[in-house]
Amino acid sequence: MSTTRRDTHDDPYGLGLDGPTVEGLPFLNPYRNIGELNDTELMKLRRHPFEVAAAVINTYAKDGVDALNAVPYEVERLKWVGVYPQRQGGDAFMMRVKVPGGVLTAPQAREIGLAAEAFGRGPDDHPLFGNSYCDITTRQTIQLHWLHMADIPRIWERFARVGLTSVQACGDCARNVTSCPVSGVDAHEIVDSLAVATAISDFFTGNRTYANLPRKFKISVSGCSEDCSRVEINDIGFWPASLGDVTGFNVLVGGGLSDGERLGSDLDLFITSDQAVEVARGIAQVFAELGNREHRGVARMRYLVEELGPEQFRTELVARLNVEPRSGATALQTGFRRDHVGVHAQRQEGFSYVGCVVPAGRLTGLELAEAARLAEHYGDGHVRLGVDQNFILSGVANELVDALLAEDLMQKFSPNSGPFTRGVVACTGNEFCRYAITETKQRAVQLAKRLDARLEELSPQSPLRTTPLRVHLSGCSASCAQPQIADIGLRGAIHKGEFKLEEAYDVGLGGALGPEAGFINWVEGAVPVRDLEDAILNTTLAYDQQHREGETFTAWARRTNIGDLRNIVNGRSS
Repeated sequence: MSTTRRDTHDDPYGLGLDGPTVEGLPFLNPYRNIGELNDTELMKLRRHPFEVAAAVINTYAKDGVDALNAVPYEVERLKWVGVYPQRQGGDAFMMRVKVPGGVLTAPQAREIGLAAEAFGRGPDDHPLFGNSYCDITTRQTIQLHWLHMADIPRIWERFARVGLTSVQACGDCARNVTSCPVSGVDAHEIVDSLAVATAISDFFTGNRTYANLPRKFKISVSGCSEDCSRVEINDIGFWPASLGDVTGFNVLVGGGLSDGERLGSDLDLFITSDQAVEVARGIAQVFAELGNREHRGVARMRYLVEELGPEQFRTELVARLNVEPRSGATALQTGFRRDHVGVHAQRQEGFSYVGCVVPAGRLTGLELAEAARLAEHYGDGHVRLGVDQNFILSGVANELVDALLAEDLMQKFSPNSGPFTRGVVACTGNEFCRYAITETKQRAVQLAKRLDARLEELSPQSPLRTTPLRVHLSGCSASCAQPQIADIGLRGAIHKGEFKLEEAYDVGLGGALGPEAGFINWVEGAVPVRDLEDAILNTTLAYDQQHREGETFTAWARRTNIGDLRNIVNGRSS
């Protein structure tokens, strides 16, 4: 089965919705019993979700949101072109911009920043973040806020000029493909993950055949030995492996978080880089044909892999592939890298990359544009986004590093941040998200800053001061902030006090990927926000005092009795 890209036509909005097609394969529509389908599946059957793009340009941008709301399920279709309604309702929308592998050119980063500044201004200044800001996400995308429907075609057109799109940044389709953010410059890279991630993204983006999936579909490619792109929690993961003298990837499937978290299963299927697109396509076909479309809550790849088992899933996949299956490769994963913060030598002699801390991933549009300027002035013209919500400037000549670090932007997003500021991650939260029950962004930034200060005061000699402590705040159980793989994971909840309800968080400890792969244990439920800072500090100090030499936070949390951990979190002596 060969893949081809249709001839390009005039596409001023850069939506590319013709996309590549697969010869001889019809639009996937494996509905077994239409009467049992949920509303979202019926919506996709009646009209392809991509049709919303032309409607936005030709109708809704001109006639307003009333015209949008008049079409059944049309708001749901917006996701396929990267647009979500904000919690505020009315004419307020979010947009995600796809960034395959997390690598932006300086013109692309600048254009996103200017779009946030020009079109993303909210009605009031935020008390901490000001206005016209954007968010780096845990899938290496950038999310804009406070957009008006009338401006969306103009934004698409501007993005198209620099090679950007928002198509399939959301929706029941292949989302942004993640990879090692320093692919091509990392001194320890085994195989080029960015090229593979980009090829997979090019195949799926705008591809009508594979846009009709049971649910969202996440793909990650790791080219290094430390799984910095977190392939184990993706629907499809590729990580380095060798078979004889050939280096390529082993294939993992069925990873995911949210409710029912699962680590990906290794299929014992070895592939080379040029086979990755075909294998990703085949897995998407298995998911489209066999995934559960009747019950949206279990319509995820991980449930299909669990139902079939890895061996049967491999059999189903191989039957749909134009690739000769090979087994017995040696996985080359040896660790789990949490971030790329700091100054690091590149494989190119005389050059470094500089990882900058963006607490909770939020920065203003003008700050992103300034990062683009620094990338051009000091580096190789690229701004790289990590799944840890930070950015990296690459290709900086060693003799220019000090001058770069002296720039004003580097003072705010310093590579030398404290351990909590360096490791904090947060989802959108109830500021914008309709599903979140707690505020996250402001809380995460302020919490990390206070914790850094208190750790410095209480334990100034602690080695923890130079070790990132990963605290992830998720506003609901959807796990967009990936709390299950954090040192300290926080999940939005409601505390029922004697006289009122108040925001709270479930607290979990000890998540990790790599050699220590496993999810956190939820230690305490619904800790009120007013007690959260003490709970985290108590836990950190207990680890500092109790851990064995060389023992990670994860290992300490897992060997400590859960009752003792609960007492520590609550400030009670064990």
